[in-house]
Amino acid sequence: MSEKLGVMLCGHGSRDKDAVKEFAVLAEHLKKRLPQYPVEFGYLEFATPIIRDGLDKLRASGVTRVLAVPGMLFAAGHAKNDIPSVLNTYAAQNGVTINYGKELGIDPKMLRAAGDRIEQALKAAGDQVSRHDTLLVVVGRGASDPDANSNVSKVMRMLWEGFGFGWGEVAYSGVTFPLVEPGLEHCVRLGFKRIVVFPYFLFTGILVDRIYDATDVVAARHPDIEFIKAPYLNDHPAVIDTFVERLEQIISGDIAMNCQLCKYRTQVLGFEADVGAVQESHHHHVEGIGTSDDCPHCNGGPCTNACKATASGPFELTSRPEHTHDHHHGHGHGHHHDHGHSHDHGHTHAPYPHADHPLGPRTLKPGT
Repeated sequence: MSEKLGVMLCGHGSRDKDAVKEFAVLAEHLKKRLPQYPVEFGYLEFATPIIRDGLDKLRASGVTRVLAVPGMLFAAGHAKNDIPSVLNTYAAQNGVTINYGKELGIDPKMLRAAGDRIEQALKAAGDQVSRHDTLLVVVGRGASDPDANSNVSKVMRMLWEGFGFGWGEVAYSGVTFPLVEPGLEHCVRLGFKRIVVFPYFLFTGILVDRIYDATDVVAARHPDIEFIKAPYLNDHPAVIDTFVERLEQIISGDIAMNCQLCKYRTQVLGFEADVGAVQESHHHHVEGIGTSDDCPHCNGGPCTNACKATASGPFELTSRPEHTHDHHHGHGHGHHHDHGHSHDHGHTHAPYPHADHPLGPRTLKPGT
């Protein structure tokens, strides 16, 4: 029996319908670029179709080997834990081979896309302020993974130096620090005439809206400084090129993740408690929820402002089965993100060590 390949684009999902639509558009771009393969997509949570639905469609079309890529910029918990867990479970239950590719990561093509978005904003604003009098702020999503957060800093530095801006800083939309508003207030004190705020995000959504809103708040306090809001990446052609390359890398076998600073494998300063932590998805209870009025945490109705899913992001399960800490991306055919631990590390993730940082969010505090 001959092998039939199919492509699965795995997204996080969003409560924002526009973000969900933009991700679907990205999948359509991939279909056009890869006419030789059936292409499906799905989300971890808060939107449909869920990942399992997309995999079902591929199997129904006769696919025997799935090339799965995370629709994410950097490898934090979703790309390292949640998506592989869903894929591993599906492969084991359905007898299909699933090869998991790398995240988009720090890539020259991604930097070109980012540069185009910033240039687009600069052209719209005019050239009355020099690059040397301009400060760039690159805003990342923010994660409890310091390796992913540090990648935002590298992207910022590459863009800062590439454009020749006077200065560069980073901020984050959540989970880590500094958040956007305190980060921008810090930037104001550096004395630049213009501040460019660039959300390093693939798609729109609640977080991008919050970034722009925080920019407006700080700009209103400092009318003597020009604030420019650059557009996010979206379906820039170079982003599509990078996804295609990640799929080609699965086929060629060049899909090794950078595990050197992975907090689950190595003792990273401040995150030592995460070494060997259980790695499995905690999103199954919110699969497909978010774009309809069926939040299980609000008694089947729409989410309220007090809903923990809205306020704090994904829930941590209160209990988890004992689970070996093996993270086999290729199911015997590709990269193995195996951290080599089979003992139980408890039933909850280690707490984020900087939840009380004065410039960061309070939502990761115990009891919140």
